[in-house]
Amino acid sequence: MIRFTNDYSEGAHPKVLEKLIETNLEQTIGYGEDPYCEKAIQLIKEKCMREDVDVHFLVGGTQTNLTFISAALRPHQGALSADTGHINGHESGAIEATGHKVLAMPNTDGKITAEQVQLAYEEHMEDRAHEHLVQPKLVYVSNPTELGTIYSKAELTAIHDVCKKNDLILYLDGARLGYALAAEDNDLDLPTIAELCDAFYIGGTKIGALFGEALVIRNKEVKKDFRYMLKQKGGMLAKGRLLGLQFLAMFEDDLYFSMSKHANDMAALIKEACVNKGYTFLTESTTNQQFPIIPNKELERLSAHFAYTLWQKVDSHTSAVRFCTSWATEARAVQELVREIEKGQAVTKEVD
Repeated sequence: MIRFTNDYSEGAHPKVLEKLIETNLEQTIGYGEDPYCEKAIQLIKEKCMREDVDVHFLVGGTQTNLTFISAALRPHQGALSADTGHINGHESGAIEATGHKVLAMPNTDGKITAEQVQLAYEEHMEDRAHEHLVQPKLVYVSNPTELGTIYSKAELTAIHDVCKKNDLILYLDGARLGYALAAEDNDLDLPTIAELCDAFYIGGTKIGALFGEALVIRNKEVKKDFRYMLKQKGGMLAKGRLLGLQFLAMFEDDLYFSMSKHANDMAALIKEACVNKGYTFLTESTTNQQFPIIPNKELERLSAHFAYTLWQKVDSHTSAVRFCTSWATEARAVQELVREIEKGQAVTKEVD
């Protein structure tokens, strides 16, 4: 069985493992205050072209989201998010468990717009009973989104401008950020994201690390006492150097970006095969997640040899599935999938 279900099935890139093995018996101070974490933090600051940001290493994405959002919000405040956003759907109510409501907004491609944010803010403030309601204070976006789509510089800038106008906090979930930055149609980079967002994180778990995320905070108010919040939420790893070492390995020679590009290139081959068969897509993605709409009978045939994620049923005859590639996806595996897709019955764009 060849798996295209996610981008974290494999362990870690060999260079990451080498770095861990080389330093395995060294003795360092704990809790992320070791020289390796310090070097990784400085390297990330250089990549962001900012010395005024704080960088913290956490184990996973949900932990990063709940720790930052709970630190950023007061008890009566909530987070605006696309209804498909990870904090709204796949985190077991983690944000709500910290005492903050997720204020979900509809979307068609996983993204929210500046206009939506402005309208949500205005509707709240113009409501005569607004003091009885959860106040929108933080805007949560994912790049890429849960549907593989990416924000353009213009889109993120527009959201930033609305946030600045209305004193809202802009937070970007970067669990798969490398795949967005390596996308062929991307026009964002780390310095721009660091300029536009109050905080964001650079995902490692899904891009070559054993585990780990690097949270970058620019917002001065949230920086204060953040390590207290980190400890309180169980995010202060005693063996903190294990996180710093991994990000050091991934950013020393731009390995992070080359790994991300490889995954996107593999996904593009799958996308091309689906397009050639006449399959349409749930969204237009140039990242490592592809969501083709495929006849159910073809999916039954493919499932004998390949694992994928059934995303949603489109009608009685077709379903949207997710094929997800990773930094470790082998060209051989993709070629096998492509050959099986090519064997399937071609359809026209009008099929439903």
